[in-house]
Amino acid sequence: MFNRFMPKEGKFFQLFNQHSSLMTSAAKDMVALFQDINNSEQYIQSIRDKEKQADRITYETVDLLHKTFITPLDRDVIFKLMTSLDDVIDMMEDVSECISLYNVTHSSDDAQQLCRVVLDCCERLEQAVQHLENMKNIPEVLRLSSEIERLESEGDRIMRNALSRLFREEKDAITIIKYKAIYELLEGITDKCEEVGNYIQGIMVENA
Repeated sequence: MFNRFMPKEGKFFQLFNQHSSLMTSAAKDMVALFQDINNSEQYIQSIRDKEKQADRITYETVDLLHKTFITPLDRDVIFKLMTSLDDVIDMMEDVSECISLYNVTHSSDDAQQLCRVVLDCCERLEQAVQHLENMKNIPEVLRLSSEIERLESEGDRIMRNALSRLFREEKDAITIIKYKAIYELLEGITDKCEEVGNYIQGIMVENA
């Protein structure tokens, strides 16, 4: 009888979907930021706003964990997944803040390529998150996870080439410092996406 009056499950999957949608939207802002860097402030502010919205969703998830008697996944799984998704959008904000703090006024083809890889990773990660609620489409989640791994490898390749080109061709030491940090942050986002994709894959396999 007591259990009938306890909150059950809550809206965890809805919160995951909302958060991953914000993540993908922020990645689109980042692509636009590096394509239109002379008007960077509008994109930087948009990424900041989305990061704050994502933080609120993370806090709501943690609060809901404390209030919910029966959860659809283990509590530590829910917490780790949401905080890992939050890490992705936090890293995008780090990139945008670098543009502002370092007063970066020109873009590069390498940075734009890395941003597009990040967006591709986020789109696939969002799709994988959407499969969590029914736990039925393991082959599709495995495919998405494999694509994210491929994209992460592509990001590695782009970053190595970008750093090589930067140190060979750029003469200004300050510009080298700025862009080395930006390239490494962008590639780090693809690493985090791969980590989250593998985690979702594990959740699906364990709970299907």
